[in-house]
Amino acid sequence: MLKEKKAQIVSNLADDLSRSTIIIATNYQGLVAKQMAGLRNALAKAGVGYHVIKNTLVYRAADQVGKPQLRDIVEGPVALAFGYDDAVNAAKALTQYIKSTTLPLQIKGGLLGGRVLPPEEVLRLASLPPREVLISRLIGQLQAPVATLHNVLTSPLQGLLNVLRNRAQAVSK
Repeated sequence: MLKEKKAQIVSNLADDLSRSTIIIATNYQGLVAKQMAGLRNALAKAGVGYHVIKNTLVYRAADQVGKPQLRDIVEGPVALAFGYDDAVNAAKALTQYIKSTTLPLQIKGGLLGGRVLPPEEVLRLASLPPREVLISRLIGQLQAPVATLHNVLTSPLQGLLNVLRNRAQAVSK
């Protein structure tokens, strides 16, 4: 490759690395071109980029953007999946495609922020419920103490109200 072309690839890769919320490394050996194209299209629909890049260029770009931890997961023939929005969606899209097509892909690891994730943690991340479900669970947990307090404070008043109603009915008979 020419120096200019390598510099352009490193620049584009550095941009992808800086914009991504999660980077997942997979092996790609054993895939034919048609399978690779299908994988890229499926991931693109989920907003995930998937690229095969020379490791030395990945190392240069990672050093440029301050993500040297990427060296820990980029070893041997590797393709990188870049998730730009929700990290869980990127992991889900990749693992679901692998399961549905039974491709010989293996997840080698991930980089979430500055933290290196082993393959097991990437799979656990993919098994998380959607963001909306997690938010609703959190809101439910935050509401529970307030609802309990409300019930405790209104219970004596409700009892007094019931006694007064019964007394009023007894007097009116």
